[in-house]
Amino acid sequence: MIVGFGEQRAGGGDWPRPVVPRIGARLSYGLHRVLAANLLYRRLAAWLERGRPAYRWFTRVERVAKEQLYGCRMCGQCALPDTGYTCPMTCPKQLRNGPCGGVAADGRCEVHPDLVCVWVTAIERAQGAGHGADLDLLQRPVDHREWGRSSWVNYWQGRDDGLGVAYGEDDPRPLLRRELGLSPR
Repeated sequence: MIVGFGEQRAGGGDWPRPVVPRIGARLSYGLHRVLAANLLYRRLAAWLERGRPAYRWFTRVERVAKEQLYGCRMCGQCALPDTGYTCPMTCPKQLRNGPCGGVAADGRCEVHPDLVCVWVTAIERAQGAGHGADLDLLQRPVDHREWGRSSWVNYWQGRDDGLGVAYGEDDPRPLLRRELGLSPR
């Protein structure tokens, strides 16, 4: 497993800790609508990429804001809109498509038993905001070359298109949350 932000696995160091977002899912989905890709944002993103100091500043602001609100790990390929605005990269195992098999019956994380599993939080938030179907999308693996880059710029430039895909293009069955063995508390 690739580790972000200088974390260590063997020999010590911290594993990512599941984070409960600081703002509600409905507000987050509303903010996403304001920031939805359009021609103006695409031009802004192109301008930011041409000006290195502007891009670095913008990415720093994005990092601080998303880290404070969602525990963002700056993977560069944001899955927040598809996971109830709960960052799956805060899962100690960095699982982007659902929980591991070690989630306790009460929804606690296997690695950090004092915390609720990221995926239990994601399911509750997405369903509570009327976006439960978003969790049916299968997230593509993280491209580790994008770590630390602005996911907003990538999104506005269309690089995130197809990150969350339907379960099997030819398979009509959606990947249901109940197939993962989870239900909200």
